[in-house]
Amino acid sequence: MKKSILLLLSVVYLCSCSNDSKTEDKTAQNTERKDSAFKQFEERFVNEFWKIYPGWATSVGNHTYDTVLIIPNEASRTAELNFCKAYLDSLNQYNEGLLNGNNNIDRALIKNNLESSIWSITKLKAHEWNPSDYNVGGSVSEIMNNKKETLENKIRSVIRKLSKLEQYYTAAKTNIKTPTKEHTELAIQQLNGTIGFFSGTLSDSINKGKFGAHELDKYLADVSIATGHIKGYVSFLDSTLKNTKEFKDFRIGKELYAEKFKYNIQSSFTAEEVYEKALKRKEELLKEMTERSKKLWPKYMKAKSYPADDKIAIKELITEIAKTHVSREKFQSEIERHIPILTKFVKDKNLLYMDPKKPLVVRKEPEWMAGVAGASISAPGPYDKEGDTFYNVGSLAAYTPEGAESFLREYNKYILQILNIHEAIPGHYAQLVYSNQSPSIIKSIFGNGAMVEGWAVYTELMMLEEGWAKNTELNGQVEEDEMWLMYNKWHMRVVCNTILDYSVQNKGMTKEEGLNLLMNEAFQEKSEAEGKWRRATLTQVQLCSYFTGFTEIYEFRNEQKKELGTKFDLKKFHEQFLSFGSAPVGLIKKYFGGDKKC
Repeated sequence: MKKSILLLLSVVYLCSCSNDSKTEDKTAQNTERKDSAFKQFEERFVNEFWKIYPGWATSVGNHTYDTVLIIPNEASRTAELNFCKAYLDSLNQYNEGLLNGNNNIDRALIKNNLESSIWSITKLKAHEWNPSDYNVGGSVSEIMNNKKETLENKIRSVIRKLSKLEQYYTAAKTNIKTPTKEHTELAIQQLNGTIGFFSGTLSDSINKGKFGAHELDKYLADVSIATGHIKGYVSFLDSTLKNTKEFKDFRIGKELYAEKFKYNIQSSFTAEEVYEKALKRKEELLKEMTERSKKLWPKYMKAKSYPADDKIAIKELITEIAKTHVSREKFQSEIERHIPILTKFVKDKNLLYMDPKKPLVVRKEPEWMAGVAGASISAPGPYDKEGDTFYNVGSLAAYTPEGAESFLREYNKYILQILNIHEAIPGHYAQLVYSNQSPSIIKSIFGNGAMVEGWAVYTELMMLEEGWAKNTELNGQVEEDEMWLMYNKWHMRVVCNTILDYSVQNKGMTKEEGLNLLMNEAFQEKSEAEGKWRRATLTQVQLCSYFTGFTEIYEFRNEQKKELGTKFDLKKFHEQFLSFGSAPVGLIKKYFGGDKKC
């Protein structure tokens, strides 16, 4: 009887195993079919997406729609809403549990983008209050940067796009109902840059083209007409500035801010939680800076007594050390000098593979970009993977001698190095090269800003942890304490970006309070503080992306180090992390170690 029971149990077990195996095979086949179907859906979605957003297509290197200029009127907004709602409905048929990790991330990114677009049109309504949204200068510049096309064809595409400029700016004027003063002033500044770009660089390019006399004259005349339409819009904005008695407050309010944070940052933290973390980190940094200042004080301040107030001491010491900086004439060339030295350090320390075939070109910031940030990266899109990555350096030509000196003290000998780590190597430049190599185009075009900025901020600390502060190839001597103190100051800026942005938008922080925070609590120069205040009036949430992304990445790396112990490999961690493209950190954490090619 006992043997019979055991035999029966064995048969049941074998049948159960067989059934389980069949169930697993069936589930795997079902998942494979769903993944295949999702990829087809994704391809259809992307193809249709570019028809709704042709300017975006140009910006990522897809030049199929270079000649198209969407007129920003009620009809185009309705078409955009219909597109988003239709594809959200279609997306619901792809259950998250039946897709692999790679596709689940893409699904989440598509969903977030569609929902965010609907929210932007129906609730944020920036088209009614932000005149700087209406500027074709960037799109035209990106068409002209296309290395795969002849100069003549690029110019023909530009001319066709500009042929609708009169309708474009007629719609823009109709849209602007409740402008903010700050965005109106920004629009005038940037559009004047576009006018200069059209009458200068673009017209010069037309003159260099191989055109017949009639065609050449026509194109130059077309650009002149287009420039006239832009000037007409600038005149409209000038009149708005002079005649509007009450502008819309640039603050979007607590409800819209929380919603924008959710869509743009895609963090596991709420905006308020990030704000509280920033306040705590601010106090930690102040403690570190106090310790380093006491150590460095005798070296720089000689016999002068250390002040009773640590913040005063830190500010005085930083002011003294910051006097060591390049001249305004050599600012860009000094940045260019740093790039190969940073590259060598990353390679020698085995921190990350850097593709030598992907060039980084340092250039003067284009005119149409002026007015928001002093340094930035413009990377080629996923359709133009062989294109150059540009490091845009703000010009100091417009600065007074006093303003230039303040700017250069802010970006002194040490902080300029940290800036280049952040913007270039192994920060934005390296991350965006990896992002373009991702097989998933969705992760490239819907890149998460908090991950992108967070990575750049993370690399600053990582490089110092790996010994950059002891590096002598750039400085000729070890100045470890000075570098760490200036890093603390720089990182304090990242932390205070969040505090400033949240406080301005949610707590009604005034300019006087904001400048006090930046200059006396974060030890920034007046020019930097003024620029950051302006940025806080022109953007919302974006200033939080740096600290939010950094916190999530740094905490995740430390979790991995603790879990793997001696098996943890920093280079492997960096490369697998970046293999997910520019996906939100939370989604990378969820699928890290699973699907290798995302």
